[in-house]
Amino acid sequence: MKVLRLVAVALAALVCACSPTEKQAAAPADGAPTKIRFATDWRAQAEQGGFYQAVATGEYAKRGLDVQIVQGGPGVNVPQLLASGAVEAGMGSNSFIVMNLAKENIPVKAVAAMMQKDPQVLIAHPGQGLEKIADLKGRPILLSDASVTAFWVWLKSKYGFTDDQVRKYTFNAAPFLSDKRVVQQGYVTSEPYTIEKQAGLKTKVFLLADEGYPGYATMILMPDSLIAQNPAAVKAFVEASAAGWKSYLDGDAAPGDALIKKDNPEMTQDVLDQAREKLKSYGIVDSGDAKTGGLGVMTDARWAEFFKVASEQGVYPPTMDYKRAYTLQFVTPAAK
Repeated sequence: MKVLRLVAVALAALVCACSPTEKQAAAPADGAPTKIRFATDWRAQAEQGGFYQAVATGEYAKRGLDVQIVQGGPGVNVPQLLASGAVEAGMGSNSFIVMNLAKENIPVKAVAAMMQKDPQVLIAHPGQGLEKIADLKGRPILLSDASVTAFWVWLKSKYGFTDDQVRKYTFNAAPFLSDKRVVQQGYVTSEPYTIEKQAGLKTKVFLLADEGYPGYATMILMPDSLIAQNPAAVKAFVEASAAGWKSYLDGDAAPGDALIKKDNPEMTQDVLDQAREKLKSYGIVDSGDAKTGGLGVMTDARWAEFFKVASEQGVYPPTMDYKRAYTLQFVTPAAK
């Protein structure tokens, strides 16, 4: 479902467009709700369920926000929407997107990470003697172009995987299904289920986060201008989103699901149900630091670990100020 994407189109040209503007300024003087358009990175699905739940159950509204979710899709570039002022907030799929913004000096930051685990997986055929991720070394692996410059960097660093293993992935499972030696990328909440449903094959799934991959996922991105001019609105958005995710995972998900299916009529309830169950069983949202710091929490240590791996592989200059990519202002206990 959700495509792993990096910022690929002329980020540097967007710097001017991301300067502080009046429409990103402080809360309305008349006491009206603060309007925030929130761009997602893909079509409506359970992986965005907490945000839809927060709209449906009034979590944003009761904190003085009027939130409109702007559904993503194949042609949507969230950083571009943010930089142009078309939206006030957006979703960052993975930590590389945020670091790329910092590398290009784009004044946009991650203010929360709603997924403590990136749901990225490698999927293999059963019965091939593949019991741990290291066993995939030497196997052909279907990867998208974006993935080659993202989590593949970590796999090469940790396991010694080599570029000659890479095969082009076009988000079609046919090449994987036709060759038992082939491995493909996917999301734990998506491809394993769709492959089993369509082909009757129960795959071997390796969740990278459970192997130590340090990246965050489903981050809330905000322009520096909004953070500076209306921190109360940013704080309210983060807190409402966390409440929405807790409700979606632990309460009645029907309100959020209804809005998801309204935005994306192709979505089916069985896909939503299994994805939500995977989010819960794998601890995608509420594991790790979130157990003590609350949903959405980020830490300097985790970002430092991620940057270390990426910079050692030459993705970013080792002298880059990677802390420009995020702020802990809205996700630490002291800020609540």
